[in-house]
Amino acid sequence: MPDTDTLPAREPTIRVAAMPSDANYTGDIFGGWLMGQVDIAGSIPAVQYARGRVVTVAVNSFVFKQPIFVGDIVSFYTAIIKTGHTSVTVAVEVFVQRNPAKPECVKVTEATLTYVAVGEDRKPRALPQTEG
Repeated sequence: MPDTDTLPAREPTIRVAAMPSDANYTGDIFGGWLMGQVDIAGSIPAVQYARGRVVTVAVNSFVFKQPIFVGDIVSFYTAIIKTGHTSVTVAVEVFVQRNPAKPECVKVTEATLTYVAVGEDRKPRALPQTEG
């Protein structure tokens, strides 16, 4: 039986509905689809921080805690947890909301990814200096 969670008290980076085309023949959402969505969500704060193009260089961790089903509303919450000279590491938490008749919220995935800022030449570039 899944743990019932609550959504974080901030806006998600992205939110999507899990569709039949994202599922296998038994109705479970493909892990690869979820991994792609996590990468998209994680890249958004990385691009904003880097003020330009980034590339994924590592999936540091990825834990599937519960399955996702067709019809689930999938919310991706991100936070930058580390920055380097060229790299940005982002934590992504994924929650689903399901069963509108008896609403349930479940944390389904946790992941950490590292992105590197790249220039027009697609080679690593230094991150902009932040004021502070």
